[in-house]
Amino acid sequence: MACFGLAHQLRSLCGAPVHHPDATKSQAVSDAPALAATAIWRPPAAPLLRGRVPDLVSPPVSPRCSSAPSEEWLRRGQMRPDLTAACLAFDEADLEEVVAPHAASKGKGGEAAGQSGVPVFVMLPLDSVRPNHEVNRGKAMNASLMALKSAGVEGVMVDVWWGLVEGQEPGRYNWSGYAELFEMARRHGLKVQAVMSFHQCGGNVGDSCTIPLPRWVVEEINRDSDLAYTDQWGRRNYEYVSLGCDELPVLRGRTPVQCYSDFMRAFRDTFSHLLGDTIVEIQVGMGPAGELRYPSYPELNGTWKFPGIGAFQCYDKYMVSSLRAAAEAIGKPEWGHGGPSDAGHYNNWPEDTPFFRKEGGWNSPYGEFFLSWYSQLLLNHGERILSSAEAIFRGTGARLSAKIAGIHWHYGTRSHAAELTAGYYNTRFRDGYIPIAKVLARHGVVFNFTCIEMKDYEQPQEAQCSPEGVVRQVVLATREVGVPLAGENALPRFDESAHDQIVRSSSLRSFSGDGKAGRGEESRGAMCAFTYLRMTPHLFEPDNWRRFVAFVKRMRESGKCWEQVQREAEPFVQASEPLVREAAGELVRG
Repeated sequence: MACFGLAHQLRSLCGAPVHHPDATKSQAVSDAPALAATAIWRPPAAPLLRGRVPDLVSPPVSPRCSSAPSEEWLRRGQMRPDLTAACLAFDEADLEEVVAPHAASKGKGGEAAGQSGVPVFVMLPLDSVRPNHEVNRGKAMNASLMALKSAGVEGVMVDVWWGLVEGQEPGRYNWSGYAELFEMARRHGLKVQAVMSFHQCGGNVGDSCTIPLPRWVVEEINRDSDLAYTDQWGRRNYEYVSLGCDELPVLRGRTPVQCYSDFMRAFRDTFSHLLGDTIVEIQVGMGPAGELRYPSYPELNGTWKFPGIGAFQCYDKYMVSSLRAAAEAIGKPEWGHGGPSDAGHYNNWPEDTPFFRKEGGWNSPYGEFFLSWYSQLLLNHGERILSSAEAIFRGTGARLSAKIAGIHWHYGTRSHAAELTAGYYNTRFRDGYIPIAKVLARHGVVFNFTCIEMKDYEQPQEAQCSPEGVVRQVVLATREVGVPLAGENALPRFDESAHDQIVRSSSLRSFSGDGKAGRGEESRGAMCAFTYLRMTPHLFEPDNWRRFVAFVKRMRESGKCWEQVQREAEPFVQASEPLVREAAGELVRG
């Protein structure tokens, strides 16, 4: 057990948490039957709204629900009476520093044999490779990688941008900048998490540069604007190609999924000599910011601001066609014209809207139909891409991962509105993270989750945020399904408070379905890896670097208190001082 204080407000996990007025913000699916292989949503064999179809004249305006879900609804197995009870299964005894060693094996991203704890990776700058296919600030990058290695970092995470590699014409890939960067990492003994970034860089939290989708993809979107996600006001989002056309040959004769698959296959063939040894993980991007979600809270041009509920993104003609087919299949064609028209605007709060308020339309038969369809399409999207990725990288020694957004604002409300608009059908009565964990488990994919560094009291009380609550729910979901869990911090943090929270979150015990802690292998810490956001000049400032070195050591080694780790880390800090000065200077000059 750690000797630092573990007193923590664990009993306010899923209800309205205790908060602090100083707010930070974060980036942030549905319980579903077997996933269909087509873009058209398939209703379950039994009628979805069995015996409970109201007489609605205007379906997009959701009916207000005046009572709790029926017992029949709760018995379906897709819902839980109250997730608060599940979250409260955690108590202080369930927090521990990681005590089980991670077995070292080729391609699994683990540490050397005999080491324990959670290996730490560091995200490289978004523009680590320039548009001219060269490593950006090469001298600074070289010095920075040497410094990271001296701190005991396991490796680095690199965004491999679709818009750079295949930017000019379809099927023509230029990997030269990444080849140089990967070789640099290999030379310094660092492992690589390579992100297949099929989204646009720019417009999300922390985006420091702009890298659009490939030029030829943008041209196709300009010809057919319905290839872009669209909200109910006709606003188009160019961050990622709409999943509504996943299987339609709309990109110069190829489907979007074929384009993603061809890209990954070319990556595999080009870097086969590094896969499993240097490139130990492939994170598969499946949406904006690389996350499996809809672009429901875009910051670009001030469209959305924290902690707004966001907006549904289902109004391109391809998604509307799918919704119409789903509504007709259950005999309710009037429900197929669009999403709920009473769900408010991007910056509303749940109680401002008839759909998301406490007894709102989200908890009605129409709400169940729409949210099931909306979240199912997202799961289908993930299923298609991960199925392809698993086949492509099978046998290479590199594991797969997928990033899920840590949407913690309005988590303490019944509707969890911000999660619903993003495509995660997670409410007070329904677990939205088990279905996505099942998709990842089917393909051996690591569940990578954000907002690991955040504490409830740091968030605005009135928005009922609970990053700690959603992290614990995800830990429970991944344990129940049996899928590995990894983590990231959502915002750049260099303070000891954030480091403490990361250590605590990475050490939450896995739980069995009955709420009892596992034993032996099952009782190891929840996370198989942690990725630190991000390498910047601020990281190499003397005080930040000292804390970071101690943090990495603390994550990698168990059973030591903070003071002891600080003492043991000090020689490494002093020894790396020349490298850190060089790295900081080169980054600033660059």
